[in-house]
Amino acid sequence: MTFSTAQEALSGLTRFVEDFPVEGVLFEDLTPVLADPVGLKLLVDDLADACRRFDADIIAGLDARGFLLGSAIAYANGQGILAVRKAGKLPPPVHNATYELEYGSAALEVPASGIELSGRRVVLVDDVLATGGTLCAARQLLEDCGAEIVGVAVVLQVPDLNGHERFSDLPIHVVNGGSQ
Repeated sequence: MTFSTAQEALSGLTRFVEDFPVEGVLFEDLTPVLADPVGLKLLVDDLADACRRFDADIIAGLDARGFLLGSAIAYANGQGILAVRKAGKLPPPVHNATYELEYGSAALEVPASGIELSGRRVVLVDDVLATGGTLCAARQLLEDCGAEIVGVAVVLQVPDLNGHERFSDLPIHVVNGGSQ
């Protein structure tokens, strides 16, 4: 297959898995898109262009697919990448933000030393915007460190879950849905 846009690559390569991770959920697996050289390039080019418009200093990639995408975007734009990790993956000291999940809680962390975040303009990058919980936690974490969040860039959005409403004050770029 040949694709000329990231949206075409997503439509042609995304694998749909019914009832995963729980019954009633349709999981959109981006692995085939990321494994395809043309699909990956189109996806990264689309996201990198959006992130350039946000005029950020650094890209924050959320654990784990946000690392893949964020690293490629940062490289394409000549920026650095900040890996926003799940709790317990970084050596101390760390900055930490806990957030609620449907069944329990989770936490995100960034290093508390070695990276100055105060005054930095940051774009949050992840694969999917669903309820917005993880992205909101990342935003709070980085803002608590003194950073300014200037935009959100994701590949997919689950519109019925209204996660975009949690970022009504920020520009959001969704590859499968354009900018908001």
